[in-house]
Amino acid sequence: MINNQKDYTLFHYIIKVVKKHNVDNISRTNAYLQFYLQHPEVGWALVASVVSRNAGWNMTDLSLSPFQQLFSKKEILHLFMTYERANWLIFSDAYPQLQIYKQSKLVKKPLFHLLKYFYVSEFMIKEWYHFWYFQDDNRLIRSLIINEQNVIHSPVIKHPYFQYHVFHKLPYVLQNIFWMNAVLLPTKNGLYGAYVHGFTSLTNRITLGKRIATMMFDPRIYEYVLDFMLTHEHTGSRKDYERFMKFSFPAAPMLRLTYPVITHKDNIRRDWFKQRNLKIKWYKKVNTVSNMEIGHKFYQKRNILFAYYHLKNAVT
Repeated sequence: MINNQKDYTLFHYIIKVVKKHNVDNISRTNAYLQFYLQHPEVGWALVASVVSRNAGWNMTDLSLSPFQQLFSKKEILHLFMTYERANWLIFSDAYPQLQIYKQSKLVKKPLFHLLKYFYVSEFMIKEWYHFWYFQDDNRLIRSLIINEQNVIHSPVIKHPYFQYHVFHKLPYVLQNIFWMNAVLLPTKNGLYGAYVHGFTSLTNRITLGKRIATMMFDPRIYEYVLDFMLTHEHTGSRKDYERFMKFSFPAAPMLRLTYPVITHKDNIRRDWFKQRNLKIKWYKKVNTVSNMEIGHKFYQKRNILFAYYHLKNAVT
């Protein structure tokens, strides 16, 4: 129970701000980016924005002919809801943290005691205090990555609904076996990033998040990726970056022309930090990759997907 009037007012103000921006993938992606521009010391916000862009592209990909023909409408809906639910849940947990940090800067004192009223884990409350006093931005990035993946682990990844309808079904199994999916860092001159594999593994997702963060802030590509994000509005369609590529694929539609706004039920949140132990390896540094460009290989795999679709149509 909040007793202090100022805290009570701030609490309800942040609830309104979070609700305003947690409408769909487009609004979440933009909110993360704008926060980073105002508070560049919180690098996780930029990582979250580029990963959220990828979630949007994956959502609208489902409307392309290969997915529509190869998988049933129910399978496609379940895949979309997996992306949407995880995207919504991470934002609903992380954005109040970012807003509390913003308010703490304004009043020049830590207000992280308020995070418990937003059901933020004890782990992150401690980490925000650590960041406030020591300004260890790399540790904060890793902590937020660890937190976000733990936040979605039980309610999404391990939830019986998603286990049955998504992670044990053919669309996910095929993408996992053939490494069809990747988190892309787009620039006007190429695509960088890393492949998604073993998504149901908590440690794998944390490692992927750290790898994407390491790439994002690599001085060889940072300015180019940021320039792309600032000059190209996120529509949810891969046409956002495919316009710079030499080959042409059928363009996925814009996200807001494809999906309605989804209303989520916010279940009682349990602190993951009280349910599972923090693993030391989650903080382990990920080595820099010498060749971060994956655009050519990624589109080779997409070529295979489209070729299979056309072959199936020709046979049938």
